Amino acid sequence: MSDTPATADARDSGLAAKDPAKRRRTLLLVATIFLLIAVIWFALWKLVFSVREQTDNAYVGGNVVAISAQVPGTVIAVLADDTQHVTAGEPLVRLDPTDADVRLRQAASALALAVRQVRGQTDSAAGADAAVAARKVELDKAQADLKRHLPLVAAQAESPEIVQHLRDAVAGAQAAFAAAQAQAQAAHAAIAGTAVADNPLVAQARATFRAAWIAAQRNTIVAPVAGYVAERSVQLGASIAPGQPLLSVVPLHDLWVDANFKENQLRHIRIGQPATITTDLYGDRVSYRGKVVGLGAGTGSVFSLLPAQNATGNWIKVVQRVPVRIALDNRQLDAHPLRVGLSAAVTVDIRHTDGKLLAAGPARPAAETSVYDHVAHAADAEADQIIAANLGPAARAR
Repeated sequence: MSDTPATADARDSGLAAKDPAKRRRTLLLVATIFLLIAVIWFALWKLVFSVREQTDNAYVGGNVVAISAQVPGTVIAVLADDTQHVTAGEPLVRLDPTDADVRLRQAASALALAVRQVRGQTDSAAGADAAVAARKVELDKAQADLKRHLPLVAAQAESPEIVQHLRDAVAGAQAAFAAAQAQAQAAHAAIAGTAVADNPLVAQARATFRAAWIAAQRNTIVAPVAGYVAERSVQLGASIAPGQPLLSVVPLHDLWVDANFKENQLRHIRIGQPATITTDLYGDRVSYRGKVVGLGAGTGSVFSLLPAQNATGNWIKVVQRVPVRIALDNRQLDAHPLRVGLSAAVTVDIRHTDGKLLAAGPARPAAETSVYDHVAHAADAEADQIIAANLGPAARAR
């Protein structure tokens, strides 16, 4: 049965009375949701986003140690290849030692000859001293003879000719004595003030031998640091020149991250602030702890091959980026090794802004090696042996 007009009007008036209340509840719910979202967003911004700076324009950096020869030569052995690990001081490449050995033998002979020459000069100086003493005895004798005959001449008991002969003998003895003294001074001039081993002639020969010995040792090219071999280009039989790149050694222990932040992100970044780093290699499951250790001295465009020329008529502003260096924890690198050049995402905690904007001087060398120190010491020891062997028994006993 159809509704009567009175019934229909009553139902419509009831629905109209319910719609405003329902609409108000809906609007209140929507407003509450938006307000809650705003509160959550404000809390996130205040507690999280405003106290950190993020960038995914970051890459793992490290020292790429280029290995080159210090002396010319021909490659006779390549002892390491790409991806292999080498330790500091481990041989990498060997050159033909024939020419270096010849020069070393020549330098050793020259050093021995110099020692013997100085020994001869020392003996000559001693002989010159003996000659001076002998001439002094002759002079004293001639003067004594003259003194003994002068009273006889005064008493007319001796002829003047004999006295004149004695005067001539004294003059000759004096001249011989002066000549002997001059020869002794000349002999001592070459050796005065130094021992045989410290003589300038021996020192020069020693330096030549030292250079030849070091050059001979440099025919074996060693790794200055521990790391992994990369970019090997050297081949057997190649004739190489000093400074020619042969391969590289990359240490994967002391790595860092260069995070390229926009210039408007640098306002609150300071040295010493903690950072969190993730890489595409391990994803979010591995997070590295880091620390800001320095900010770049300029933007990347300044140090590019062709720097930007902004003083032109048509100019478009481009936001610049400055590299921020972040040191990594070596213990984490040992557990999860990285590679140079990998992409990374960096988050810097900027809550504490009392750090410095500019880095201080280095507290320790950025990189150093001691693998070459023993070469000079060994060269000196070898030179000392050659000198000692040619000094003679008497000099060695002293």
